[in-house]
Amino acid sequence: QVQLVESGGGLVQAGGSLRLSCAASGNILDINAMGWYRQGPGKQREMVATITRAGSKVYADSVKGRFTISRDNAKTVYLQMNNLKPEDTAVYFCTANTYRGRFWGQGTQVTVSS
Repeated sequence: QVQLVESGGGLVQAGGSLRLSCAASGNILDINAMGWYRQGPGKQREMVATITRAGSKVYADSVKGRFTISRDNAKTVYLQMNNLKPEDTAVYFCTANTYRGRFWGQGTQVTVSS
C-alpha cells in the first residue's frame, strides 16, 4: 500500500502561481512513477503531468510551458503551476503507480479567479 497526501492548493487570480506538493508513505520502493491528475467542475478526470523514477516527464498539452513536475526523492513530488487560468480550476490528485496498481491521494482544490 502507498499513502499520498497533497498540499498547496488554494485560491489564486488568473496569471498567478501555485505549487502543489505530494508526500508518499508506505511501500514507496514499489513506486515506479508519480503524477498529477485533475477533475474540473462537470469534467472528467484528466492527466496533468507524470514523472517516472528515471525522471522522464509527460505533460498534458493544455499545461505545457506553464506547469512543471519534479521530484526531490523517491517519495515527494511537486507541481509548479505558473500563469494559471480559470480553466485550471479543479481538484488536483496525486498518483503513484506501482506493480500493484495506481494509488490516489484525497485531492487538493485549486481555484483560479478571472
